[in-house]
Amino acid sequence: MSIPALIMAGGKGSRMGLPTEKPMLPFLGKPLIDWVIDAVLASQKISEFYVITSSNTPKTEQHCQNMNWKIVHTNAKGYHDDLKQAITKLGWNGPVLTMPSDVPAITGEILDRIILEFEGCCKDFLAVFVPIEKRQQLGLSISSTDEYQGVWYAVSGINIINGTKILGEGKTETAAIITQETEVTLNINTTKDLEIAKQLINKGKNNKS
Repeated sequence: MSIPALIMAGGKGSRMGLPTEKPMLPFLGKPLIDWVIDAVLASQKISEFYVITSSNTPKTEQHCQNMNWKIVHTNAKGYHDDLKQAITKLGWNGPVLTMPSDVPAITGEILDRIILEFEGCCKDFLAVFVPIEKRQQLGLSISSTDEYQGVWYAVSGINIINGTKILGEGKTETAAIITQETEVTLNINTTKDLEIAKQLINKGKNNKS
């Protein structure tokens, strides 16, 4: 299975409290979003990708155009509405990988494993969650949570959804991956998260050298 991907980069990023659009925040030599795109390009199971932008992220949109990355400009009505609008514009009715532009440690290998898991689960929706304790252990913020089988988890923002279901056609059957992998855990929501992520990634590089 090979599926398309949407990188969500149209939010305000107000929790960062910075004038720079979050996808464009400098991170170890390049914008946050570039790290995510590198992972998407390294994936063997992503057929194509679009970056979702809005009036909240004009500099991100310009950057994507300069890099010749395909974009879908949405109305900035919120994550779910923007996703629905993008899928409608693109006319996609099969599985779609969706992910935020602020997971700089993610890799193509991990994205491929998530897609493989979706292939085997036979569900309409696959969410990737991180134990809340893992983010707390690393000193990261807990900004978005969801419940799965009676347990609350931190949301990674990486999901696979059947395009017809996001458009509201029928009941959605859900599966989940629960992971403590640092590459998935490092979802950037605050300036403190940003600094912790830099430290952890640099530490990982030093350990490999």
